[in-house]
Amino acid sequence: MPINVLVVDDSAFMRRAITKMLESEPDLRVVATARTGEEAVTKVQQLNPDIVTMDVEMPGMGGLEAVRHIVAHHRVPIIMCSALTKEGADTTFRALELGAVDFIAKPDAAYTNITEVARDLVAKVRIFAQRAHPLAAHETIERRPPGPSAPAAAPPPHRPAAHGSFECVAIGTSTGGPVALSHVVPRLAPSFPTPILIVQHMPLGFTRPLAERLNAQSRIRVAEAVEGGVLEAGAALVVPSGRQIRLERSLGEVVIRLVADDGHSLHVPSVDVMTAAVADAYGPMALGVILTGMGQDGVVGLRHLKDRGGYVVGQDEASCVVYGMPRAAAVAGLVDRVAPLDEIAPILNGLTGGTGT
Repeated sequence: MPINVLVVDDSAFMRRAITKMLESEPDLRVVATARTGEEAVTKVQQLNPDIVTMDVEMPGMGGLEAVRHIVAHHRVPIIMCSALTKEGADTTFRALELGAVDFIAKPDAAYTNITEVARDLVAKVRIFAQRAHPLAAHETIERRPPGPSAPAAAPPPHRPAAHGSFECVAIGTSTGGPVALSHVVPRLAPSFPTPILIVQHMPLGFTRPLAERLNAQSRIRVAEAVEGGVLEAGAALVVPSGRQIRLERSLGEVVIRLVADDGHSLHVPSVDVMTAAVADAYGPMALGVILTGMGQDGVVGLRHLKDRGGYVVGQDEASCVVYGMPRAAAVAGLVDRVAPLDEIAPILNGLTGGTGT
């Protein structure tokens, strides 16, 4: 059975481009297109598609209102197609909070790798069309059975930390990450005593709006990492898209170096690169966290972190949008403690000596 997709965009060119990307795959079929949010709502009701791709900005009922209405009445997953602008990013993150499952960067002149966009879109359509509707940012965790994308992995035994006060937290995530981060970072104690580094796979231009949104929601400071910045207690830094992070110790401080990728990483930034850098800088006082995401980025870096004596917390399968990265780390024997998403912030507070909830 093919996966039936509704493509929503006010641009005829973009509707054709997205349709061509999807229908180049034998298992995907565009059953209809829509030009407005109102038309999208009607066609979802009439056609009951398996998944919807939704433009962010449209005349009349925009993508945000269309998502709000569709999520309230249907369980169809919605992937946002966002322009590479701050306004597009802000609206996209709001749509994710309302219940859209993920987003892609809209292919245009500013985004030259059309093949990469198409590959990303196809992969996400296949994954989300087969899953129960994921979690929105304002919802609580609902325990759900594993999806059909991979066989269930037995959770590793809970291994207690050798000590109770880590000095740096490294968080890696991908698909489903913006919503997952909104369940973790805003729930960290205002007295959180250690620096945090975050790698979230996303297109260029989206990491700063993500950091700003998390900062507005949180009791600790959240910002996009900058070259030459210093890791500070109680501050979370999001590694910018398009750069890899290195860490240097200098005069008792840990300094950030943002560098071009050397061509060896599938993702830029990479969870592998970031967690390995934290392991080298903090050794056994490094705490790794691996959250929802496709693929296995993080396995190499977390293995290095474990070899240096660090500790790893992984999100559990039932609360992941995509149990890919956490599963790969667990299967490799790198995860010391598995927890539902809503328990991760309290665990981090406890492992770092933070107080409060």
